[in-house]
Amino acid sequence: MNSHKKGLVLTTIGGLALSFDVPLVRLGHGELWSTILLRSVTTFLAAILLWLLVRRFGSSRPILIPGKAGLAAGFCYGISTIAFLGAIFNTATANVVFIVAFTPMFAALLGWLVLKERPSPATLLTMLIMLLGVGLIVSGGLSGGHLFGDALAILVSLVLALAITIGRATRIDMGFVPLVAAVMPGLIGLAFVGISSLAGTGGFSVPDPFWVIFDGAVMMPLAFWCLATGPKYLSGPEVGMFYLLETILAPIWVWLIFSEIPSSRTLLGGAILILALIGYSLWQMRRVERVKAQMATSA
Repeated sequence: MNSHKKGLVLTTIGGLALSFDVPLVRLGHGELWSTILLRSVTTFLAAILLWLLVRRFGSSRPILIPGKAGLAAGFCYGISTIAFLGAIFNTATANVVFIVAFTPMFAALLGWLVLKERPSPATLLTMLIMLLGVGLIVSGGLSGGHLFGDALAILVSLVLALAITIGRATRIDMGFVPLVAAVMPGLIGLAFVGISSLAGTGGFSVPDPFWVIFDGAVMMPLAFWCLATGPKYLSGPEVGMFYLLETILAPIWVWLIFSEIPSSRTLLGGAILILALIGYSLWQMRRVERVKAQMATSA
């Protein structure tokens, strides 16, 4: 198998694994903070096990948290986990994944503001089109009573973009940071579960923990590893296309399992977001191919 095909297989597996995140969390039928606690702890333990295996049998010696930049990025990833799961509990699945798909555009905007990387006209046009899609989805939240969940999804997109910007600014390998950062929401979830237990108002409650454990210990590490490894064999725009698998498939899995049908505004806004991202990724891929062809000709 050549490198390109290997990259396609890895990113396909990663995108598919990521698309099952929301359905598996919801299959646990747990309370919010209990779910955050269980999913985060299992993800953290899986990350430590994977790190030990890589150090024992691999040729590299990856660092779990690379310095202050790693801590800052880890804080962003930790906040994104809490906000993401909070959004799942407070709005429709389609709203969450469609809004989070705006992350690359937030990253481009932060790159412009922080790294002085002026986005191309195509990026700005895509950003404006996607803003229209997000606006449609959020406007549905205003009338549907789930604006808080939509706002949390926007927060997820923003802090993920910030984590990406930190990584790009420092050029440090942060492959393990998103997984190890799960310790932060895990500890916060433990605190909230403990407080509710002591107050006699609840306590730990995940009636079907297997699904959440499977998600945190297997699917999330698999998804992040495959999608992080993909850029070794594929261009960035190609990898970005496979992140869309979650955006497209997660609402379908939730519809099949829970019969949750997105609103018409969500579907329209989501369609605008997906088509804009596909068009933008295809344009980027063509640009990469043109640059390669020009380099080959000049050589």
